[in-house]
Amino acid sequence: MSAKDATHERGEGSFTDDEKFAMKERAAEARRAKGAKGAAAREADAKACNDRIASMAPADRALAEQVHTLVTSAAPDLAPKTWYGMPAYARDGKVVCFFQDAAKFKSRYCTLGFQDPATLDDGTLWPTSYAVTAIGPDEEAAITALVIKAVG
Repeated sequence: MSAKDATHERGEGSFTDDEKFAMKERAAEARRAKGAKGAAAREADAKACNDRIASMAPADRALAEQVHTLVTSAAPDLAPKTWYGMPAYARDGKVVCFFQDAAKFKSRYCTLGFQDPATLDDGTLWPTSYAVTAIGPDEEAAITALVIKAVG
């Protein structure tokens, strides 16, 4: 389906049901952040991240668990949380990277994405999102290297 078709299906200027749900998840995350502080907030965020991973379809969950282990091992200073309902890893409250399961927006693959705080800069053009369909030793090494570079 082309972008034009997707826009037409959802109507000009409106959001898909999946997008609306993601925004509701983000609003709930903001409310959770206001409710707890310090260690309690970090624990609540980590629990939300783990709960979200546990709720995924089995194949996506297996990839998310691997990504979670790789990110938290490579950058233990990143705090697990959710971001628009996706497992994410943040520094000083700013998301550095996130994992989007395929079911989130009915995609054919999962995605490992990086946000602006990630220091992946490489000249004037560099990738900030990666399709993930399987994680073997080569992918583990690549993800680990990306996360280490992202956190500087």
